[in-house]
Amino acid sequence: MIASVHGTVQKVRLDAAVIEVNGVGMLVQATPATLAGLRVGATATLHTSLVVREDSLTLFGFAEDDEREVFEVVQTVSGVGPRLAMAMLAVHTPDGLRRAVVDEDLKALERVPGIGRKGAQRLVLELKDRIGAPAPVSVGGVAPVLVAGDRRDQVVEALVGLGWSAKIADDAVTTVLDGVEGPVGADEVAGVLRAALRTLGGGRG
Repeated sequence: MIASVHGTVQKVRLDAAVIEVNGVGMLVQATPATLAGLRVGATATLHTSLVVREDSLTLFGFAEDDEREVFEVVQTVSGVGPRLAMAMLAVHTPDGLRRAVVDEDLKALERVPGIGRKGAQRLVLELKDRIGAPAPVSVGGVAPVLVAGDRRDQVVEALVGLGWSAKIADDAVTTVLDGVEGPVGADEVAGVLRAALRTLGGGRG
């Protein structure tokens, strides 16, 4: 199994990146949040999970090892394959998924494209004893974040790549950032993207 890749980012697409490792370009599927943190020409390390099928070998990459672990655990649920598992991590953080399962928050799970009420109920039933407990959150929930300049545009572009119109994507990001002040780093792009996805609720504009 390929547990991780480390090398130079050659290309970043809407759903994947090409990482050159010792002269070999490896195509790695990833969530928009992970891809938003990659820069062409920069060195990157991704935790990976190799999915083997009769007709394909597909490598999935994650910024954090915890994301990879959740990706693999949710696929133990009947009817959940790698694509749906990736969609779940595009909408929710690993702890967000844990919290939705532990709290039996079906509406939160239904925000993921491809998951209906029955699917959400199955996730709760089959994952409750497997996915683990979420980390405690601060009073008031997740701390607000701000993306300025090109980082804000990255989030909008990622949402457009997922199928929303530019206006709806821009409005969603504005809603997330409304009233927040102060500078941020590139590591907060993923948090803003997930918050925008939750705001949009899985619909398309």
